[in-house]
Amino acid sequence: MQSVNPTTIPAPNGTYSHGVLLHRPENLLFISGQVAIDQAGVIPDSLEAQAELVWNNLHAILKEAGMSMANVVKLMSFLTRADDFAAFARIRARHLGAHRPASTLLVVSALAHPKFLVEVEAIAVR
Repeated sequence: MQSVNPTTIPAPNGTYSHGVLLHRPENLLFISGQVAIDQAGVIPDSLEAQAELVWNNLHAILKEAGMSMANVVKLMSFLTRADDFAAFARIRARHLGAHRPASTLLVVSALAHPKFLVEVEAIAVR
């Protein structure tokens, strides 16, 4: 996997790459949008708690597939409140570390349940 960040356009402004080039994909994992529901069916109230649960779900799915966050080549994140961006970005940065996948973040009017504040889907390759 190779990050593609041309010097002829502005550098990425955050924890992502403009593009990700796969030289020889062998196994692709498409992760459905993960929302904040714990094992007991509880949806946390705060953005921070929801985001942690979402990222933990992503880690669990990747691990089950024999992968890690380093295998993620594309993330798509959805927030229902623009004011949550900074908190979400801090949590995201901690979970990604130095890894910079291609990424899109949208602020939307609603997700599938009125209590959901964040959803993240991913594509990973091994």
